[in-house]
Amino acid sequence: MTHQHTAHAQPPDTDDPTEFWEGRYGEKDAIWSGRPNRTLVDTVSDLTPGRALDLGCGEGGDAIWLAERGWTVTGVDISPTAVARATQAAADRGLAASFRTVDLETWRTDETFDLVTACFLQSPLAFGREQVLRHAAGLVAPGGHLLSVAHAAAPPWSGLAGDPTIVFPTPAGDLAALAVGADWDVLIAQVRTRPATGPDGQQATLDDSVVLVRRRP
Repeated sequence: MTHQHTAHAQPPDTDDPTEFWEGRYGEKDAIWSGRPNRTLVDTVSDLTPGRALDLGCGEGGDAIWLAERGWTVTGVDISPTAVARATQAAADRGLAASFRTVDLETWRTDETFDLVTACFLQSPLAFGREQVLRHAAGLVAPGGHLLSVAHAAAPPWSGLAGDPTIVFPTPAGDLAALAVGADWDVLIAQVRTRPATGPDGQQATLDDSVVLVRRRP
Protein backbone atom coordinates (compact mmCIF):
# COMPACT_ATOMS: atom_id res chain seq x y z
CA MET A 1 0.00 0.00 0.00
CA THR A 2 1.09 3.55 -0.43
CA HIS A 3 0.43 6.90 1.15
CA GLN A 4 -1.02 8.33 -2.06
CA HIS A 5 -3.21 5.87 -3.88
CA THR A 6 -4.68 6.89 -7.21
CA ALA A 7 -7.42 4.87 -8.87
CA HIS A 8 -6.41 2.90 -11.96
CA ALA A 9 -8.54 2.58 -15.07
CA GLN A 10 -7.53 -1.05 -15.60
CA PRO A 11 -8.83 -3.62 -13.09
CA PRO A 12 -6.12 -5.32 -11.02
CA ASP A 13 -5.03 -8.77 -12.16
CA THR A 14 -4.76 -10.14 -8.59
CA ASP A 15 -6.87 -10.09 -5.44
CA ASP A 16 -3.82 -10.37 -3.17
CA PRO A 17 -2.93 -6.91 -1.78
CA THR A 18 0.73 -7.68 -1.14
CA GLU A 19 1.15 -9.05 -4.66
CA PHE A 20 -0.68 -6.07 -6.14
CA TRP A 21 1.34 -3.39 -4.33
CA GLU A 22 4.62 -5.21 -4.84
CA GLY A 23 3.78 -5.22 -8.53
CA ARG A 24 3.09 -1.49 -8.46
CA TYR A 25 6.32 -0.66 -6.68
CA GLY A 26 8.23 -2.99 -8.97
CA GLU A 27 7.21 -0.93 -12.00
CA LYS A 28 9.75 1.82 -11.25
CA ASP A 29 12.65 2.60 -8.95
CA ALA A 30 10.41 5.21 -7.31
CA ILE A 31 6.64 5.45 -7.66
CA TRP A 32 6.14 8.71 -5.77
CA SER A 33 7.95 12.04 -5.85
CA GLY A 34 9.39 11.81 -2.33
CA ARG A 35 7.72 15.10 -1.44
CA PRO A 36 5.30 15.18 1.51
CA ASN A 37 1.55 15.40 1.08
CA ARG A 38 0.66 19.11 0.87
CA THR A 39 -2.33 18.78 3.18
CA LEU A 40 -0.19 17.07 5.80
CA VAL A 41 2.31 19.94 5.65
CA ASP A 42 -0.40 22.59 5.88
CA THR A 43 -2.22 20.83 8.72
CA VAL A 44 0.42 19.59 11.15
CA SER A 45 3.31 22.04 10.74
CA ASP A 46 2.37 23.87 13.95
CA LEU A 47 2.00 20.76 16.11
CA THR A 48 4.59 20.02 18.78
CA PRO A 49 6.68 17.04 17.63
CA GLY A 50 6.28 13.76 19.47
CA ARG A 51 5.67 10.18 18.38
CA ALA A 52 4.00 9.78 14.97
CA LEU A 53 2.54 6.84 13.06
CA ASP A 54 2.16 7.00 9.27
CA LEU A 55 -0.35 4.43 8.00
CA GLY A 56 0.31 3.31 4.42
CA CYS A 57 3.64 5.11 4.41
CA GLY A 58 4.67 4.05 0.91
CA GLU A 59 8.22 5.12 0.12
CA GLY A 60 8.28 7.36 3.19
CA GLY A 61 7.76 10.90 1.88
CA ASP A 62 5.44 11.99 4.70
CA ALA A 63 7.29 10.09 7.43
CA ILE A 64 10.64 11.55 6.39
CA TRP A 65 9.22 15.08 6.34
CA LEU A 66 7.88 14.56 9.88
CA ALA A 67 11.19 13.13 11.09
CA GLU A 68 13.06 16.11 9.65
CA ARG A 69 10.91 18.31 11.90
CA GLY A 70 11.66 16.42 15.08
CA TRP A 71 9.01 13.71 15.14
CA THR A 72 9.96 10.15 16.06
CA VAL A 73 8.14 8.33 13.28
CA THR A 74 6.95 4.80 12.63
CA GLY A 75 5.78 4.10 9.09
CA VAL A 76 3.84 0.97 8.15
CA ASP A 77 2.96 -0.39 4.73
CA ILE A 78 1.97 -3.70 3.16
CA SER A 79 4.70 -3.56 0.48
CA PRO A 80 8.16 -4.81 1.53
CA THR A 81 9.65 -2.94 -1.41
CA ALA A 82 8.11 0.36 -0.29
CA VAL A 83 9.25 -0.23 3.30
CA ALA A 84 12.80 -0.99 2.14
CA ARG A 85 12.91 2.22 0.10
CA ALA A 86 11.56 4.28 2.99
CA THR A 87 14.05 2.70 5.41
CA GLN A 88 16.95 3.48 3.09
CA ALA A 89 15.80 7.05 2.52
CA ALA A 90 15.57 7.69 6.27
CA ALA A 91 18.96 6.06 6.91
CA ASP A 92 20.56 8.19 4.22
CA ARG A 93 19.39 11.27 6.11
CA GLY A 94 20.17 9.95 9.60
CA LEU A 95 16.56 10.43 10.70
CA ALA A 96 14.58 9.01 13.63
CA ALA A 97 12.16 7.03 11.49
CA SER A 98 11.54 3.29 11.42
CA PHE A 99 9.39 1.29 9.02
CA ARG A 100 7.53 -2.02 9.24
CA THR A 101 5.84 -4.27 6.72
CA VAL A 102 2.29 -4.91 7.98
CA ASP A 103 -1.21 -5.57 6.68
CA LEU A 104 -3.26 -2.67 8.05
CA GLU A 105 -6.42 -4.77 8.10
CA THR A 106 -4.95 -7.22 10.61
CA TRP A 107 -2.10 -5.30 12.28
CA ARG A 108 -2.56 -4.39 15.94
CA THR A 109 -0.30 -2.64 18.44
CA ASP A 110 -0.49 -1.49 22.05
CA GLU A 111 1.59 1.59 21.27
CA THR A 112 0.05 5.07 21.27
CA PHE A 113 1.11 8.10 19.26
CA ASP A 114 0.84 11.87 19.40
CA LEU A 115 -0.01 11.96 15.69
CA VAL A 116 -1.52 9.30 13.47
CA THR A 117 -1.74 10.02 9.74
CA ALA A 118 -3.88 8.09 7.26
CA CYS A 119 -3.33 9.76 3.90
CA PHE A 120 -4.86 8.35 0.72
CA LEU A 121 -5.62 4.90 2.11
CA GLN A 122 -7.50 3.93 -1.03
CA SER A 123 -7.02 0.84 -3.13
CA PRO A 124 -8.48 -0.74 -6.28
CA LEU A 125 -8.68 -3.96 -4.25
CA ALA A 126 -11.19 -4.68 -1.50
CA PHE A 127 -9.90 -2.89 1.60
CA GLY A 128 -11.46 -2.42 5.05
CA ARG A 129 -10.66 1.27 5.23
CA GLU A 130 -13.35 2.12 7.80
CA GLN A 131 -12.10 -0.55 10.19
CA VAL A 132 -8.52 0.63 9.73
CA LEU A 133 -9.52 4.21 10.57
CA ARG A 134 -11.44 3.08 13.65
CA HIS A 135 -8.43 1.15 14.90
CA ALA A 136 -6.22 4.15 14.14
CA ALA A 137 -8.32 6.37 16.41
CA GLY A 138 -7.57 4.01 19.28
CA LEU A 139 -3.83 4.55 18.78
CA VAL A 140 -3.97 8.29 19.47
CA ALA A 141 -2.62 9.32 22.88
CA PRO A 142 -4.49 11.89 25.00
CA GLY A 143 -3.80 15.31 23.53
CA GLY A 144 -2.83 13.74 20.20
CA HIS A 145 -4.17 14.20 16.69
CA LEU A 146 -5.36 12.00 13.84
CA LEU A 147 -5.30 13.24 10.25
CA SER A 148 -7.21 11.50 7.46
CA VAL A 149 -6.83 12.67 3.86
CA ALA A 150 -8.53 10.94 0.92
CA HIS A 151 -9.31 11.46 -2.72
CA ALA A 152 -12.87 12.82 -2.77
CA ALA A 153 -13.19 12.35 -6.54
CA ALA A 154 -11.30 10.52 -9.26
CA PRO A 155 -8.32 12.34 -10.79
CA PRO A 156 -9.14 13.10 -14.44
CA TRP A 157 -6.19 11.02 -15.67
CA SER A 158 -7.45 7.90 -13.87
CA GLY A 159 -10.07 7.19 -16.52
CA LEU A 160 -12.64 6.77 -13.73
CA ALA A 161 -14.05 10.28 -13.43
CA GLY A 162 -17.83 10.11 -13.38
CA ASP A 163 -17.99 6.35 -12.79
CA PRO A 164 -21.11 5.94 -10.60
CA THR A 165 -19.92 2.58 -9.22
CA ILE A 166 -17.01 4.15 -7.34
CA VAL A 167 -17.77 5.64 -3.93
CA PHE A 168 -15.20 8.09 -2.60
CA PRO A 169 -14.70 9.02 1.06
CA THR A 170 -16.38 12.09 2.50
CA PRO A 171 -15.55 14.05 5.66
CA ALA A 172 -18.81 12.94 7.26
CA GLY A 173 -18.18 9.33 6.32
CA ASP A 174 -14.67 9.36 7.74
CA LEU A 175 -15.85 10.95 10.98
CA ALA A 176 -18.44 8.18 11.25
CA ALA A 177 -15.74 5.56 10.60
CA LEU A 178 -13.50 7.04 13.28
CA ALA A 179 -16.40 6.84 15.76
CA VAL A 180 -14.92 9.62 17.87
CA GLY A 181 -16.94 10.54 20.95
CA ALA A 182 -17.24 13.38 23.43
CA ASP A 183 -13.57 13.14 24.38
CA TRP A 184 -12.53 14.31 20.91
CA ASP A 185 -12.52 17.69 19.18
CA VAL A 186 -13.19 17.88 15.43
CA LEU A 187 -10.78 20.51 14.12
CA ILE A 188 -11.25 20.02 10.36
CA ALA A 189 -13.91 18.13 8.40
CA GLN A 190 -14.12 19.50 4.85
CA VAL A 191 -13.37 18.95 1.18
CA ARG A 192 -10.34 20.91 0.07
CA THR A 193 -9.00 21.54 -3.43
CA ARG A 194 -5.37 21.43 -4.50
CA PRO A 195 -3.46 21.74 -7.77
CA ALA A 196 -1.92 18.49 -9.00
CA THR A 197 0.15 17.15 -11.86
CA GLY A 198 -0.72 13.83 -13.50
CA PRO A 199 1.69 11.08 -14.55
CA ASP A 200 2.06 12.57 -18.03
CA GLY A 201 2.28 16.19 -16.90
CA GLN A 202 -1.47 16.90 -16.93
CA GLN A 203 -2.57 19.80 -14.76
CA ALA A 204 -5.76 19.58 -12.71
CA THR A 205 -7.44 20.68 -9.50
CA LEU A 206 -8.27 17.74 -7.24
CA ASP A 207 -10.74 17.41 -4.37
CA ASP A 208 -9.56 15.88 -1.09
CA SER A 209 -11.60 14.87 1.93
CA VAL A 210 -9.73 16.15 4.99
CA VAL A 211 -10.47 15.28 8.62
CA LEU A 212 -8.35 16.34 11.60
CA VAL A 213 -9.44 15.32 15.09
CA ARG A 214 -7.82 15.74 18.50
CA ARG A 215 -8.23 13.51 21.53
CA ARG A 216 -8.71 15.69 24.57
CA PRO A 217 -6.01 15.43 27.27
